[in-house]
Amino acid sequence: MENTLEKAKSSMPIKGFLDIKDIAIPQGQDLVDAILKLKEEKNAVILAHYYQPAEIQDIADFLGDSLQLARQAKDTDADMIVFCGVHFMAEAAKILNPTKKVVLPDTLAGCSLADGCSGEGLRAMRAQHPNALVATYINCNAETKAESDIIVTSSNAETIINALPTDQPIIFAPDKNLGRYLAHKTGRDMILWDGSCIVHEAFSMERIAKQLADNPDAKLIAHPESEESVLKLAHFIGSTSALLDYVEKDDCQKFIIATEEGILHEMKKRAPHKELIPALVFDESCNCSECFYMKRNTMEKLYLCMKYELPEILIDEELRLKALKPIEAMLELSKTIK
Repeated sequence: MENTLEKAKSSMPIKGFLDIKDIAIPQGQDLVDAILKLKEEKNAVILAHYYQPAEIQDIADFLGDSLQLARQAKDTDADMIVFCGVHFMAEAAKILNPTKKVVLPDTLAGCSLADGCSGEGLRAMRAQHPNALVATYINCNAETKAESDIIVTSSNAETIINALPTDQPIIFAPDKNLGRYLAHKTGRDMILWDGSCIVHEAFSMERIAKQLADNPDAKLIAHPESEESVLKLAHFIGSTSALLDYVEKDDCQKFIIATEEGILHEMKKRAPHKELIPALVFDESCNCSECFYMKRNTMEKLYLCMKYELPEILIDEELRLKALKPIEAMLELSKTIK
């Protein structure tokens, strides 16, 4: 078994997770019980994003969007943070908690936005606009955060942009769709990085328009990472948590949902009597929009991650301190947001 574990460790950088062939992993309720037992033994906390597989959402101690999870990571008294999300989220948890162990079930759970924006690229953009402030969406890696003046999430972006000095232009990276939406909402001069989310850009305005025509009693709700053509059709635009609140509290009984399909699990819990319809994407062979990065995490990987405390997120201390500053600035300006 020791040789098998060492072999799994050596292949982790390529596979992204501990692929141990000769271990019997519990199944069904036994797997749930085993994870809960490990959590207690190791004084661990399981944080999960709303886009995670349903069974991971159900076992999490805290379920939330990027802002909520950043707060939970900052305030936890657990010895080990088990982050069920994508790599940049676990990395942010480590930036906020240098003395705690942070693990991620699969390090290849990435993000198209984070992959498409580098610290080097942001430095070059700043050099072209030396008077600009850099506001960066949290969907980015530590190197990119370190080159930023402040970090934002979709929950707090409008509040933060409005709080920035009005005599300076703003470089906004990496999501051009969210940046364009914020520029419209705030009236601020925004220089946009040319990046987008592969999930939210997949929605088809034409197919969604037909969905609305076929369901005249429905409201379209959309995440601001969606393209402008989709947002123009929406009855409500909001962050992940705002979309959840809207479905729960609005009087409408039918919604077309233009964001990652994992959110439907929590929506059904909060509003079981309402009809929820996934917005259609360009690919007519698929009726939903799913982030394959988010779905890389599984219950089996979560179990192995907790049992062996691997893969672990590690960050150079100098880089961590640089990336910490804009995250702390974000958390300070976000205190009024739930």
